[in-house]
Amino acid sequence: MPIDPTPFTYAEVGASKGEFPTGYHHFRIRRRIGSGRAVFERAGADIRAYRMQRGTGIFRAASTPVAEVGTRLTVRLGAGPFGITAPCQVVYVLEESDRLGFAYGTLPGHPECGEEVFAVEHDPADGSVYGVVAAFSRPGAWYTRLGGPAVRIIQRYMAGRYIDAVRPDQA
Repeated sequence: MPIDPTPFTYAEVGASKGEFPTGYHHFRIRRRIGSGRAVFERAGADIRAYRMQRGTGIFRAASTPVAEVGTRLTVRLGAGPFGITAPCQVVYVLEESDRLGFAYGTLPGHPECGEEVFAVEHDPADGSVYGVVAAFSRPGAWYTRLGGPAVRIIQRYMAGRYIDAVRPDQA
């Protein structure tokens, strides 16, 4: 069932499945988290249950217990009184033989505009399992525009923490 792009804060809904659109900041982080099919399957289930977000302490709520197309979720970005609750919606779920996860897009009220993918990949050649976080985004609020390069550094730092949250030794 296709998603109605109306509530999203950007036009290119689902574009993270392919080549990222121009006019956005792009990043992709891929780190080895272990090996074997069992590690891959478990990490995939953990990602669908929002463990990447829970493991970093930013998860607030989701409309479904596991990510599904159309799931609405909120994360809390920032600290203390400077924190912001940021709404998102799942735009697709990855259920491929060697790739599991989901992507969500930003909704009104989120400080960024764009899409982020949370996934795990299995390399059948050597059994390696990789955590992957990739995104295209641009500022959606005055304070993220003002934050400029610092916001990008924070995004990359958080992507590394997301991947760490699904490492087998973190279970």
